[in-house]
Amino acid sequence: MNDADLDRSYTALCHALGEVGPERSELLLAMLALALMARQEHAGEVLALVQRARDRCLDTPAAEPRQ
Repeated sequence: MNDADLDRSYTALCHALGEVGPERSELLLAMLALALMARQEHAGEVLALVQRARDRCLDTPAAEPRQ
């Protein structure tokens, strides 16, 4: 995927998240993640990506709640 394709894909995801709203954003992301995982040929690739994303989330401080 080139940079333009990645940008178009990211923009489409942002629009979709905005359209479904915060109450359904987790569902949309879970459905997308499962669909993309199903396209991988080997579980090892998926497991490595899951671990990397998990590690990055744990290394990043949580955002302060809005008031």
